[in-house]
Amino acid sequence: MTSRIDVVEGKVFRFEGLHVYQEAETFFQWAQTLMRRWPSSYRYSLTDQLQRAVLSILLNIAEGSSRTRRDFQHFLTIARGSCFECVAIMRVAKL
Repeated sequence: MTSRIDVVEGKVFRFEGLHVYQEAETFFQWAQTLMRRWPSSYRYSLTDQLQRAVLSILLNIAEGSSRTRRDFQHFLTIARGSCFECVAIMRVAKL
């Protein structure tokens, strides 16, 4: 019987060892740095929306990794949608 919790390179949860999750963490940190430089007028609109979208990427990868392969693919599709949302928000912020 195999455990649902895999230990990969000292990681407790399976998603922590996934390259896509690690890249999403890097993107999260980069986005946080970017948002700190945005004008305060963006604070309650674009910044909040971008924070939610970036966090959604991480959370969907993490949650999906605990599900079946098919469900995980669905969660990855949702995470990809959040990536597109981030791009749109950053383009609006650039205008």
